Amino acid sequence: MLFENFKTKFCSILRFIPKIIGQYIIFNSGSKVISLIVGLIVFAACQNKKPESSHSHGDAAHAHGQATEKESKETSLTAEQIKTVGIEMGTLEYKQLTATLQASGTLQVPNNNKANATSLFGGVVKSIAVQTGSLVKKGQVIATIANPQFLQLQEEYLTTANKIVLAEQELARQKELNEGNAGMLKNLQAATAELNSLRTRRASLHQQLILMGISPTTLTNGKLQSHLTVTSPISGTVSNVFSKIGSYVDVSSPVVEVVDNGSLHLDLNVFEKDLPALRVGQIIHFTLTNNPTQEYDAKIYSIGTSFENDSKTIPIHCEVLGNKKGLIDGMNITAVVSLDDVTSPAVPNEAIVEAEGKYFVFVVVEDKTVPKADHTHDGHAHDEHSHVGHTHDTIPATASTSSVNFKKVEVLKGASYMGYTAVTFIADIPEHTQIVKKGAYFINAKLTNQGEAHAH
Repeated sequence: MLFENFKTKFCSILRFIPKIIGQYIIFNSGSKVISLIVGLIVFAACQNKKPESSHSHGDAAHAHGQATEKESKETSLTAEQIKTVGIEMGTLEYKQLTATLQASGTLQVPNNNKANATSLFGGVVKSIAVQTGSLVKKGQVIATIANPQFLQLQEEYLTTANKIVLAEQELARQKELNEGNAGMLKNLQAATAELNSLRTRRASLHQQLILMGISPTTLTNGKLQSHLTVTSPISGTVSNVFSKIGSYVDVSSPVVEVVDNGSLHLDLNVFEKDLPALRVGQIIHFTLTNNPTQEYDAKIYSIGTSFENDSKTIPIHCEVLGNKKGLIDGMNITAVVSLDDVTSPAVPNEAIVEAEGKYFVFVVVEDKTVPKADHTHDGHAHDEHSHVGHTHDTIPATASTSSVNFKKVEVLKGASYMGYTAVTFIADIPEHTQIVKKGAYFINAKLTNQGEAHAH
């Protein structure tokens, strides 16, 4: 053992001799051959295999590194940590992210599902019973208007009704005179014409009162209405209020606009080159341009046959499916037209983390304790970071019974759109495995710190 130590120190000194001799010869004789020979002799004398203990130490370090790499694939968080960071989990979703066509458009309501509530007779607005966004039913009172002419019209109707009674009596008298050859025929004819004229006038006034919302059958001298009501022609939502109290309205001045959003449809603008890829029945996904957080679905039911104005685009009409809450006539949208029915497993973009050029997601695994091997290196130098007698204790994978274990699983990325990315798992996972959809970055950071702490 004493000889080995002496040999080691001696060889360390000899390593510098070839360089000194070589430099001396170079500067004096220009020959390098002697330097090479001396170096080979020293190398052969000092060449020796590493001690067996050093080799064992290297194997242990290699095994330790493999264990660390395996353990760094899993970590755990307590329920409190999960709640604080805002980690969200869910099952794998399927999205149509491949073979798609992007287009822009607007939400529209057919004209037969939009209406203006107007008054057929001019008047001053006395009250308005609705506001923008109010839900109304067909026939519901929207506003009231007043005009002195309304009273005159009712008065004329009652007066005409009384005149008809007198005209009927006069006609009956002229018939009796004419039958007794005591009257003139022209008087009978005049009485008949007068009665017919009054009846015609009463019929006209009757219809006008009905259009005004007044029932002629209940109209009496003591029950004249001084105002009229404006009612909603359809059921829907009030999209606009055009009048205010005190303003004058007539048939050309609508009081409010009512839209039935239940018949909302989508008009897309598609370029000519993309037209062959579209067909009736295709499903599309769209979001509001100003609020892309919520996704909606629609189905193509009609494809235009002419260009839309000067834009060189062709209108594609689609029926909005499912929930229409938050959708309003005239909104701009961004849509993705599915060109085939192939769906791919997908996760939110923030569920994917990148490490060393690879992509990973975190899945929930069963709660378990992960034993860590006891690595002890007795008396072996490990360069300047040697660990003598260093031991890693067994650490449970969860800090408490409410902890959740997460495993880092490698995936291959596919197409991305609308906040989702198609993924392919390198290794199969159970069908209903819980996947971290939000907060994967935090888990990955904790896993990285955990690996570094274990390594040192």
